Amino acid sequence: MFGPDVTKRKYKRSGFVNNPVTVNKNMANVTGVYNLSARSSPHEENGTLFTTLFTSADETNTTEPIEMTKCAIFNGDEYKCEVIVHIRRAFSCISLIGCVFVIGIIWLFRKYVVFSQRLILYLSISAILYCIFFIMGNIYEEGSFCTFQAWGVTIFNWSVLLWVCCITFNLHMNAVWMKSTEKFEWAYHVVSWCIPLLVSFLPFFNNLYGPAGSWCWIKNDWAWRFGLWYCPLIVILLLLILVYSCTFAVINRRVKTWEGLYDPDVERKKQVLKEDVKPLRAYPFVYLACSIFPLINRIQNAVNPDPVFGLMVLHALTSPLPGALNAVVFALDKDTRSKLSWSQIKMAFQARRVRSPGLIQEYPAESSLSDYQSTTIQSQHSSIMA
Repeated sequence: MFGPDVTKRKYKRSGFVNNPVTVNKNMANVTGVYNLSARSSPHEENGTLFTTLFTSADETNTTEPIEMTKCAIFNGDEYKCEVIVHIRRAFSCISLIGCVFVIGIIWLFRKYVVFSQRLILYLSISAILYCIFFIMGNIYEEGSFCTFQAWGVTIFNWSVLLWVCCITFNLHMNAVWMKSTEKFEWAYHVVSWCIPLLVSFLPFFNNLYGPAGSWCWIKNDWAWRFGLWYCPLIVILLLLILVYSCTFAVINRRVKTWEGLYDPDVERKKQVLKEDVKPLRAYPFVYLACSIFPLINRIQNAVNPDPVFGLMVLHALTSPLPGALNAVVFALDKDTRSKLSWSQIKMAFQARRVRSPGLIQEYPAESSLSDYQSTTIQSQHSSIMA
């Protein structure tokens, strides 16, 4: 009922698979062959199309699973990816321990009664949350957990930076203008928590969170990476350096004018500068130093999509490091070092555990933090011994 040519065209348009597909380990040799069956009756004159996949004669047809790797960088070299992950986790754990140390010392010795120490406390809380998100997980494919990690890294990275800015602003106002910013503590919280929260939601609009090398962050979109983080980071760090330079220039000029003079008001100002300026001056430089290699690495990624293993190692090493270096800066403070002895720690724990009902404590406005802590601990210790 059909001519030969029409029948062949109809055969080619029909399509069902007669035999199962065998996948060979050499996929390049897989070939499809169309085979027309012989017609044995008039009812089969439309024919049937059989599709057969076969390999070359010199290959065996053993079926093997195809190994997939989650390492999308370094040409799938899983060893290099694992090295990056382990370095990131190790230094994140070190920074986490350092942040716990800072928070514990501030709580134990009641350093939080001084506003500048509370700022260090808030900075350490942000850093410890950043380390937690940097520790979690492995090399992920796109998914909800990868997005969650990328969001956490974004929000707390911004939070750490903005708390450094608040510390710098407080230092400048205290040292240059001789004004306390403690009444603006609520504003510091709004800036350092709400702004990072808003910024962290921006990548959701374009679905930009996902795998970004050996961890999850903004995908390989250099415009968003630099626009959302690295360009603001460069501008803020340059402003921090400028503010610190002006602050220290003013301090040095004032110290020279105070030489040879004895005035209770001048002595009080010297003590304020010693307590506020000296402990806080290193924190912005810590963040600046830890941001150099991540910035260089991302610039290289924008220029050439093939990552450099050495830069990735330095990026993974220095990104979570501010928490650990902040702990070193905090421990090198003279007042903190004087507290790090077994007798002082024991007395502080005893003062924390036992409260005398008849003890009245005074919170001096003008005396230093160390004098207040020593008086409180000694008075409580005496009441315990009595």
